[in-house]
Amino acid sequence: MSDIQALAARLQERFGDSLQSITVRVGEATVEIAPDKLLEVATALRDESAFGFEILIDLCGIDYANYGQDEWATEESSGTGFSRGVDARTAGRLLAVTDDLVVEKPGETRRFAAVYHLLSVANNQRLRLRVFAPDDDLPVVPSVIQVWNSADWYEREAFDLFGILFEGHPDLRRIMTDYGFIGHPFRKDFPLSGNVEVIYDAEKRRVVYQPVTIEPRVLVPKVIRASEVPAPQVTDPDDADAEAAAREQAE
Repeated sequence: MSDIQALAARLQERFGDSLQSITVRVGEATVEIAPDKLLEVATALRDESAFGFEILIDLCGIDYANYGQDEWATEESSGTGFSRGVDARTAGRLLAVTDDLVVEKPGETRRFAAVYHLLSVANNQRLRLRVFAPDDDLPVVPSVIQVWNSADWYEREAFDLFGILFEGHPDLRRIMTDYGFIGHPFRKDFPLSGNVEVIYDAEKRRVVYQPVTIEPRVLVPKVIRASEVPAPQVTDPDDADAEAAAREQAE
């Protein structure tokens, strides 16, 4: 049994039903915990000598919207054309063009998660914790500042970029974007061009916010087929051979 598998066995034995899942892949263990068990499990992982994860290396947010979906049918792709890439499943496309105009749509489940990367110097081991926010519309998970002080700016970053709220954080403010920024730019449904733009107004002599003037783009290469190309005009009507050759080349 490897060290990672032994760690997974100790975690399962110690925490039992408090863990929703344990997976071991590519030499790393990932533990999924319910939000109401996060502080209890995190404190034990830090204080108990069998684990000793005294360092929080990183904390990040994840948006699982459209997770596992792919608009490029790569397994069935051919060597010509880009028609396989026009099924707009992922965010950033003009989904309003293809979506049905209905008032109610089923919401995403388990969309937002906070991921914690832990290090035990004493035991020379690493561990990844994952906690899903129970509500997609208002994602809230407990703050772990009281367990690892280094989580302060990490949680502010996840709040700023993903909109995940960390309950108990003493100063949950934006850290990457401006305080007046609208939305959270790392969410999968955030428009590529943003919601507003900032310019300097010479008449008002100050910086102002205004709606984005960038036209939305669909990032699918446009294919011009031979049948859509008009035949070139032949200046000499008597040159029938040249006209026939030009049409054959266009086809």
